[in-house]
Amino acid sequence: MKHLAATLALLLGSPVAALDLQGHRGARGLAPENTLAGFATALGTGVTTLELDVAVTQDDVVVVSHDPALNPLITRDPDGRFLTARGPLIRELRYAELARYDVGRVQPGTAYARNHPDQVPVDGARIPRLADLFALVRKSGNDTVRFSVETKLTPQAPHETLAPEPFARALVAAVRTAGVAGRTTIQSFDWRTLAVVQKEAPEIGTVYLTARQRWLDNVGAAEGSAWTNGVQFKDHGSVPKMVRAAGGRIWSSYFGDLDAVQLQEARGLGLTVLAWTVNQPADIARMLDLGVDGIISDRPDLVRAEMARRGMPLPRQTPVVP
Repeated sequence: MKHLAATLALLLGSPVAALDLQGHRGARGLAPENTLAGFATALGTGVTTLELDVAVTQDDVVVVSHDPALNPLITRDPDGRFLTARGPLIRELRYAELARYDVGRVQPGTAYARNHPDQVPVDGARIPRLADLFALVRKSGNDTVRFSVETKLTPQAPHETLAPEPFARALVAAVRTAGVAGRTTIQSFDWRTLAVVQKEAPEIGTVYLTARQRWLDNVGAAEGSAWTNGVQFKDHGSVPKMVRAAGGRIWSSYFGDLDAVQLQEARGLGLTVLAWTVNQPADIARMLDLGVDGIISDRPDLVRAEMARRGMPLPRQTPVVP
């Protein structure tokens, strides 16, 4: 009975709704995060969307990186040694300087390494330019895969990155130059960048990221939030209503915060609902049972396995060599 709807749809010949399967930072559980090798792994596995993060260098090159500074857990210096502390800010490095660092291997013995035991290292991998990723996808021949690009900035450390307006504009320019605006959404926990995109680049969709956890809470229900561009929980009473009030149409929630009540409310407001970052088979199954529109995962292979078990349509696989 659990998957009766999908089974009946197949028997009756009606289509099953396609899930937006997003490879998180490429396919972080399988290959180095936010690298061309990682995105190639995701394309070969078969996803509908490549999820990634960006920063902007000193010479205004948009690059693919989750962290505003070089992360010692994944970064080795030109001599092949892991950084012993947080490295320089990407905003303080020219791209030619940034390209000297190797991000193709996780530092052994760390929690990161334990959390991703199946990640295969790719020594020599560099932090790519966003333009390099777009070129890789063209090379793969996949003209339908989408890009969900996160602006990594925070109101708590404004000195570490470009300000929201120039950050958003740099990203929009890179997307437009590549001719992929129709296949791209820009996402952020910092909703200030999303407001800029909605005003200046309406052809590019926006995705509102939220978490309500001890380790990250950008909603700030009780005390208010500097992350949400003036849209406050106390004025709206729920996260879906906040997203809608901000002009959003896509809500991407930490999967542990989602439940059926919120999903129903979001659907009533016309929102598409995504869940991040869902890696364990039991959690993947629970999110599919809940009926989310998309799953963001470090292990898109595991999501595909559960989708296949349920008879859901699978994204096409387009292997490519970086």
